[in-house]
Amino acid sequence: MTDSSRAEGDDASHIRRSLREPEAFAEVFRRHASDITRYVTRRLGANAADDVVAETFLTAFRQRGHYDVTRPHARPWLYGIATNLIGRHVRTELHQLRVLERTGTDPVTAPFTDRSDDRVSAEASRRRLAGALATLPKGHRDALLLVAWAGLTYPEVAEALGVRIGTVRSRINRAREKLRKELGGVNPMTIVSEEPVHE
Repeated sequence: MTDSSRAEGDDASHIRRSLREPEAFAEVFRRHASDITRYVTRRLGANAADDVVAETFLTAFRQRGHYDVTRPHARPWLYGIATNLIGRHVRTELHQLRVLERTGTDPVTAPFTDRSDDRVSAEASRRRLAGALATLPKGHRDALLLVAWAGLTYPEVAEALGVRIGTVRSRINRAREKLRKELGGVNPMTIVSEEPVHE
């Protein structure tokens, strides 16, 4: 594979090139900003999301010289930065979960939903789930939501959080058990994520 064809296909090439040509980093932003925005919006709400997403990419840009270019995809790295920044907004996240618990309205999907009976039932489940998520330890909540809302695999979550994959498995298992108990035996992953969970 030539360097130019590789540059079209992976984030590492754009990051490496951005060390010489800073504007090349814009491609990393273009590829990942909307996904990072959805994830942060779900965690913190729309008001805080813009600032955290901007700070995520600013931090990534500043740290690009330390990026491991043997990793072709920057997605886990970016989610790790975003999750660390979300950690600075724990009160906002807990408030967002309490709002979701009260209203059942997900800030990401609300503009696109109708008020069918199934949707109303799903909102009631999401309310209970949001309350239960707020009770999880931060590390457990981070791991679970990176899988459920960001769609990361367990190895990507381990990379994003800087922990071993066994720790990710343990945190997600414990989070699922606690949520299942809080939800009266309902599998929390059927409520948290509308897409399959990748292990």
